[in-house]
Amino acid sequence: MPTQAELAMQGDALIQKAASNPLIEVKRFGQSLWLDNLSRTLLYEGSLKRYVEEDGISGITSNPAIFQKAIADSPYYKDDLAKLRQTDLSLEARFEALAVPDVQAACDLLRPVWDHTQGDDGYVSLEVSPTLAYDEENTVMAGKRLYAVVNRPNVLIKVPATPQGILAFEALTANGISVNVTLIFSLHHYMQAAEAYIRGLKRWIKGGGNPRQVKSVASIFLSRIDTLVDKKLDAIGTPQALKLRGTSAVSMCKLAYQRYQELFHGPLFAELKAKGARPQSPLWASTGTKNPAYSDVLYVETLIGPETVNTLPDATIGFFRDHGKAAATLDTGIEQTQHDYLALEQIGINMRDVGDDLQVDGVRLFQEAFDKLLAAMK
Repeated sequence: MPTQAELAMQGDALIQKAASNPLIEVKRFGQSLWLDNLSRTLLYEGSLKRYVEEDGISGITSNPAIFQKAIADSPYYKDDLAKLRQTDLSLEARFEALAVPDVQAACDLLRPVWDHTQGDDGYVSLEVSPTLAYDEENTVMAGKRLYAVVNRPNVLIKVPATPQGILAFEALTANGISVNVTLIFSLHHYMQAAEAYIRGLKRWIKGGGNPRQVKSVASIFLSRIDTLVDKKLDAIGTPQALKLRGTSAVSMCKLAYQRYQELFHGPLFAELKAKGARPQSPLWASTGTKNPAYSDVLYVETLIGPETVNTLPDATIGFFRDHGKAAATLDTGIEQTQHDYLALEQIGINMRDVGDDLQVDGVRLFQEAFDKLLAAMK
C-alpha cells in the first residue's frame, strides 16, 4: 500500500498533468478512460505504454472486429500465424493462440494500475466467440476456459447481453469470474445485466467466495443508438422530432446512471457492499462519433461522472486530448434528459425495441468480423 506522502505526490503529479491534458483531468471526476483497441503494434511499438503513462488510460477493451483489424493490419502476427498454419489446431484455437498473449501482455502492462486501485481498475477485456451469443451453456464453458487460459486477475471475460448471455453472465459471476457485459442498447438490457450481477454475486458469496475478487462492467453502446434513432426521427420529420436528433444515446446513458445510483447505492446492494462487493460500473462504449454534424467528443464530454468507465477509440482519445473539456456532466440536466427520453416514446419511438434491434445487429456484425478473422487463420 502506498504511504500518505506517496499518495500526496501522486495527487500533485496528477494535477500537473491535468493542467495540460484533459484526459488526465477526467480522472479527477471519478471516471476511468479505457482504450477501445488492442494490437501487437500498440504493444510492441510503445503506443499502449504511452497511453497509460501520458494520458492516464487505465484499461483496454477488445472485440472480434478489433482483433480482425489488428491481425490484418499489423506485421507482428505474420511469423506466428505462419507457424500456426502448419499445426492441426482449429481456426478458433489458432486465433486464440495469437490473441491470448496480447491480452496477457496488456494485463501485465496494466497490473500496476490494478494493484494501486486494489482491483477497481486496470482491466483488459477478451470476448467469448460471438457464435455463442445465444448459447448459455457453451458461453459459460468458454468464459471459464478463457479466464483460466489468460490466467491474470485483471482480465474481464466479455459476454453479450442477449437473454442467453445474461444467464451465462450470472453463472460466470457465481463462479468468481469477472465479466464485461457487452452489447447493451437499452435501459431494459442494462437492468437485466445489473440484476444478474447481483444474483451471481449472492451465489458466489453464499458458496464461500471472496466478493472482492469479482469485478464487472456493463457496456452501454452509444453512437449506434443515435444513428438508428436519428433515421427514425428524420422519417417522422416534425419539428419536435428533428429537435430530438442526437439526444437518444446520451439521454439513455444518463438515465441508466440514475438506475445505477439507485441500485448500487441503495438498500438492494447494501448487504453485499458491506461484505466488500464492488458495484458494477457503467461503461460507455461505441463512443466514436459517427455523425459529422455532432461534436467528435460528444460521447465523452456529456457523460463524465464518478464510478464509470468510458472506452475510447484511438481517434477519440486524440480529439479529446486536443480540445476536450473535462467537467462533471453525468448528473446534470436530468430533468431535460427525462423530458427528451419521454418525448421519443411519445412520438412513436420505442427505445426498448430499438435496443433489441441493435443488439441483434451487433451480434451479427461481430459474427461477420469473427468469420473474417477465422478465414485469415487458414
